[in-house]
Amino acid sequence: MTPINGSTSISLPKFDTLKKLLFLVILLGASPIAIAQDTAKKDLKIGLVLSGGGAKGLAHIGALKVIEEAGVKIDYIGGTSIGAIVGALYAAGYTATELDSIFRTTDFTNLIEDNLPRSAKTFYEKEDSERYAITLPFNNFKVSAPPAYSGGQNVYNELVKLLYPVKNITEFDKLPIPFLCLATDVETGEEVVLTEGYLPLSVMASGALPSLFEPVKIGDRLLIDGGVVNNYPIQKVKEMGADIIIGVDVQHGLRKRDGLISATEILMQINNYRTVLDMEEKSKLTDIYIRPEVSKFSVIDFNLYDRIIESGSVAAEKSFEELKKLALVQHSANRTIAKVMPSENLIIDRLTLIGSADYSRGYIKGKLRLGNDKETTFSRLQQGVGNLAATKNFQTIHYQLQDNQEGEELILDLTENPVKTFVRLGAHYDDLYKTAAMLNVTRKELLSQDDVLSFDLIIGDNVRYNFQYYLDKGSYWSFGLNSRFNDFNKEIDFDIIRGNFDVPQGVNLSTINIDVTDLTNQIYVETVLREEFAFRTGIEHKLIKYGTRTLAQRGEGEDPLGQQTVDGKTLFE
Repeated sequence: MTPINGSTSISLPKFDTLKKLLFLVILLGASPIAIAQDTAKKDLKIGLVLSGGGAKGLAHIGALKVIEEAGVKIDYIGGTSIGAIVGALYAAGYTATELDSIFRTTDFTNLIEDNLPRSAKTFYEKEDSERYAITLPFNNFKVSAPPAYSGGQNVYNELVKLLYPVKNITEFDKLPIPFLCLATDVETGEEVVLTEGYLPLSVMASGALPSLFEPVKIGDRLLIDGGVVNNYPIQKVKEMGADIIIGVDVQHGLRKRDGLISATEILMQINNYRTVLDMEEKSKLTDIYIRPEVSKFSVIDFNLYDRIIESGSVAAEKSFEELKKLALVQHSANRTIAKVMPSENLIIDRLTLIGSADYSRGYIKGKLRLGNDKETTFSRLQQGVGNLAATKNFQTIHYQLQDNQEGEELILDLTENPVKTFVRLGAHYDDLYKTAAMLNVTRKELLSQDDVLSFDLIIGDNVRYNFQYYLDKGSYWSFGLNSRFNDFNKEIDFDIIRGNFDVPQGVNLSTINIDVTDLTNQIYVETVLREEFAFRTGIEHKLIKYGTRTLAQRGEGEDPLGQQTVDGKTLFE
């Protein structure tokens, strides 16, 4: 028998057929019927089932390390949720050690929270996001709420990059290791088996945990986490052709009340009512059942990756002898998996847009920062997608990279945000303007595509307003119109007045309380350079008035220091 992974070969004694079968029975410690059925075949096919379980699914990586160490070659993989993510990467050609490195260097908080770099936002978006504490989306005069905590954009970006080497494989049984994953149709509650399509999108759908990630649209179906209906797809892997099933189960049983510490845990508890009963039967159908001790971890404990990965290794080590025996009877020594080669460089020579009815091609291309230079990188592409996401104009931004004759085609599938009106609330205090309550109304697509109107009203010790209208074209020339009114008072050194205005001799003051009124109007065009600099040119009209009541009372026969108003204020212009 030819060994795998360079292990020492073992030659079976030349017994007759019955003795060979008895020898294998003793070797594997299994029943004669089961071994006869399996070894009579030309090639014993091994299927791997990876369950869902959130962060606890990091234990899959530890288990895969031991499976590889034992010399077992996996022929089929089926997974759900985090099991789909790990399974897809393994099916694409990554080794367990490479997966370990990938997950250890991943910032899961940044991925889940969809944090965007500040540079992805336009200058007025930066101001609004940092100024207001509460943002309320309005749709048909009703306050709306987002469908989930995260849109999953950063997770999708990472999946596209990691699975780039197999981007042209649309039938998952053509992957280095045939693969499938499960999702749930949120409208019908039906189980959906994903065996073809764009792999990152399918994996994203399988892991779209309700309330944490938004549902994923594939075709005409809206999909969520497959664990809702089938968190351990053993039967599907058997149907792929697997003779022996290795299963890694990171689900936990029902928790006590003190373990239900988050909304996510409560949702998992509700789902587990059914899966706990299902696993009683499914575990019996699993030939090598690996169950890591992960009950003390939650589905969001990604920061404990060291301990969780180790728990998978520890659990798999208990079945190490069984795995080694299984490797000996495999006839997969000649099967090799191509080394996966991730790439940072891209050549995008074509852009195809799907689903963008209200935003022009120029707007989207400008946000993506796709110029005439076809050569780019994943980092620049993800920065451009971040620019689009930062506008909040799109609920989802899914993209595919496909080879063509000259380079690659970027297919951008956009789902527009139906909410066009936002109300923002905030409070402010400083030494100049004092206390103020702030109200902002933002309206998108008011006059044309790609535009946004923003009006701030600040009410308090000093009333102000700030009006902005912006026609956004990204890196192309954009158009803006601003109007701003400021009003405040401040005690200043009188020498400032003396140095800028004609003041008669004999005025003996050291300080003066002055009122400032500033009305500024601007019209400009602007472009953004390298996400860091804005180049703006335009015209501005500014009207500034300085006034004070300190000088309202002058002696008889003395000339006024400035224009006198009916209310006794002295104005300097």
